[in-house]
Amino acid sequence: MTADTWLDGNNAYLTASLAWLRAKLRLLAPPDAEAPSAPTPPPSGGMFGWRRHPKPQPAPPTRAAPAVAALPKPDIDREAAEAAAARQAAAKLDPPPALILLERRLGLSSFERDTLLMCAAAELDTAMPTLFAQVRGGTPARAAVNPALGFPTFALALQTLDEPSWDALSPHRPLRYARLLEVNQSGATPLTASPIRADERIVNYIKGLNVLDERVANLAAPVRDAAAPTLAASQQAAANQVLRLLRTAADTAQIPPVHLLGSDSASKAAVARQVATALNRRLHKIDLEAITSGKAEIDQFATLWSREAVLLPLALYIDADELDPANVATVQLLQRLVGRGLGLLFVALREAQGMRGLGAGVEVERPTPQEQHEAWTTALASRLGDATGQAADWLAGQFDLNLPDIAQAAAPQLQSEAALPAAGPSASESTPATGTPLTEPPTELPPDPKAQAQAIRDHIWDACRAMTRPRLDALAERLTPKATWDDLVVSDEAQSLLRQIADQVRARYVVYETWGYARKMSRGLGISVLFSGESGTGKTMAAEVLANELRLDLFRIDLSAVVSKYIGETEKNLRRLFDAAERGGAILLFDEADALFGKRSEVKDSHDRYANIEINYLLQRMEAFSGLAILASNMKSALDSAFMRRLRFIVTFPFPGAAERKRIWSQALPKETPQTDLDFDRLARFSLSGGNIHSIALNASFLAARRAGPVTMPLLMSATRSELRKLDKPVNEAEFR
Repeated sequence: MTADTWLDGNNAYLTASLAWLRAKLRLLAPPDAEAPSAPTPPPSGGMFGWRRHPKPQPAPPTRAAPAVAALPKPDIDREAAEAAAARQAAAKLDPPPALILLERRLGLSSFERDTLLMCAAAELDTAMPTLFAQVRGGTPARAAVNPALGFPTFALALQTLDEPSWDALSPHRPLRYARLLEVNQSGATPLTASPIRADERIVNYIKGLNVLDERVANLAAPVRDAAAPTLAASQQAAANQVLRLLRTAADTAQIPPVHLLGSDSASKAAVARQVATALNRRLHKIDLEAITSGKAEIDQFATLWSREAVLLPLALYIDADELDPANVATVQLLQRLVGRGLGLLFVALREAQGMRGLGAGVEVERPTPQEQHEAWTTALASRLGDATGQAADWLAGQFDLNLPDIAQAAAPQLQSEAALPAAGPSASESTPATGTPLTEPPTELPPDPKAQAQAIRDHIWDACRAMTRPRLDALAERLTPKATWDDLVVSDEAQSLLRQIADQVRARYVVYETWGYARKMSRGLGISVLFSGESGTGKTMAAEVLANELRLDLFRIDLSAVVSKYIGETEKNLRRLFDAAERGGAILLFDEADALFGKRSEVKDSHDRYANIEINYLLQRMEAFSGLAILASNMKSALDSAFMRRLRFIVTFPFPGAAERKRIWSQALPKETPQTDLDFDRLARFSLSGGNIHSIALNASFLAARRAGPVTMPLLMSATRSELRKLDKPVNEAEFR
């Protein structure tokens, strides 16, 4: 049956129902009442519905309705019987008319159904308000003074309709519980005498227009996707588990809520979309912030959504990933909403704490490293040829992505890439990090095949970095790494350890997954490093070099924003910090780490207890972190010994000797800076760290710029004298002659 055919049948049913209702009301109208005015002519698409393609129809002849007194009671009885028969015949429509569907889906009795029809009649037939006023003992003059007489009441329904039932007035019955009706009860007016009217959404449904209630649509946004989500095998297994749970409960009175547990919001949303698609439901999403306004708003939304879930094939997804179990008020509001029976409901939670007993929990995570590796291999095989395996190792070992993200990052986007030949074996010799400062990605490929393959890998790497870049503006400062290995002057041992760190980051997939270490280790899969040394010895620069070498973002943690005096806030900030960086696109740098990673103390009061709790949480979270975290401190002895065990590397940055200072001096001034007659051997005699040397070079450059001349030894010596005095170090004037 086409939509237009069903609308015609629905209109026929409503026409017969209204004729039957008019006849029932006219039996109760006073014999001297005036005849109601003629109904408004129907629109071209039908009296009660809308066609998708309106067909031109001749307007029916307009005739005045006969006066009530013009027909004797037996004739009105006969008219009511004929209308009832026509109504019964029209109800055999397949699918049934909208009012019959509403009756079945909401469990209405025949009296409740006809009461709803009476309330909607005022919207469907303009002559009905006059007839209501006449039956309720009014006249046109009284109705003009008191418009409430033109609305039906429960008393009128009990008096007029067949099989009257007082249960229909109960707030627990569908008419009032599902807000099918609106009761305008004012003052001391009894419920039975108060005007009632049908909800606008329900009137539209009865007419055949089934559109989501605007009051619900303003809070629950539709999840629109062009195609079904792409799930990995492990995620599809979670979706199948949810489907089994729902199908097991299909015969029960209420579908249980499904709690999707895990840290990745995108994976949980994808599983929910997959399940909703499999069940032919349209998924809508509501955020936790939208349901924390109060109990009244929660109850209104729950009532309206429960009604909409019956009228439309809907599913609701509540994003509660940011739910704090310690926030009792918010947890109670969420429990109140989830317990209202909202149909097919998904609740995204990090953990089931606070929501146990209110649904079934299913764990959902991002694809496993092996699944991501397979996806990278499939996506890159036609573009990188023999270099695909090594590129897949690097990408799967560094980034933690869903399959759609992998497909998006691997999609060809560079010009001339369509004509690129498969990369040969020589292309696999290079690494994803070229050791040069990060720059804007190229817009087209170079002509050399080896350079082409490198450009593709760099482009894909940068696309993954952009996808996984954490939003840490409030907790960390993003540094732009510019230093390279040539700029870093450290001991051979320190440089060797730094290169080992870079190599371990690149080879993580091979060691953990291919060689089986991930099956033996559940924690400690990340790389935690301590940079120890005096201020200015190159710790922060070394972190920049690693970020540049690995082509990763570097975030320096703002301890003032992370550490809070309020109980539990520091742990919450640390969780946000590590979770945001978990997907692999960033390096975390904890500068002055001893302020956060200090030793636990003996518990003497509650402050000591909570301070120790913070350190214990940080110990656990550092061990569970899968990325690269760098702790920089000039007070190694102040760190808790438990952190030392969890550190993969400890890189010591000693105070530079004369040879290192000479090299630092030689690199302190950029090549573009004009300079003349500089004696780096003499400058290296001063016991200064690399940071102090760079400060001196910068100050001397400003002195030279003021004089519009080059940087000279007198200017450098003058800046050195000022730096020594700033550091409260003795100044031997003989060294400055």
